[in-house]
Amino acid sequence: MHARIYGAAGLQAVYAVVSVYGWYEWLHGGADHGRLEVSRTPGGWAAGLGVSGALASVVLGLVLRNQTNDALPFADAAVTAFSLVAQWMATRKWLENWLLWIVLNVSNVAICVSQALYPMSALYAFFLVLAVLGYREWSRSMRQAGPAAPAPAA
Repeated sequence: MHARIYGAAGLQAVYAVVSVYGWYEWLHGGADHGRLEVSRTPGGWAAGLGVSGALASVVLGLVLRNQTNDALPFADAAVTAFSLVAQWMATRKWLENWLLWIVLNVSNVAICVSQALYPMSALYAFFLVLAVLGYREWSRSMRQAGPAAPAPAA
């Protein structure tokens, strides 16, 4: 069976590169090049990332619709674009990345069910559980750290 969800497939290669960057940032992106602590997403960044994700969704959706036989071009594009946003937020250890991952994993479950990709649906349901647990753990981490300094800009 060919699912024809190209954005999701290409995303895996990007994750590999961004994960290496994120690992470096978690170790050296904090104060005085130390360990990066969990913080809230700065308001300006949240707005900018939202607009960027929406614009990328439209552009990628148009490309997938016009240049491929993608089964769900705009849904695929939106999940792909906002997955990159969530991954970027995770590299900065911004708590709200987990909320975005929750929405994205619910969306991925729906996309996979619509394409009869049931094992993938189960995988994204598992990722959904991990995102909920990640949000709880990072929230607890922030509470234990006490009053936080403003999040460092990327």
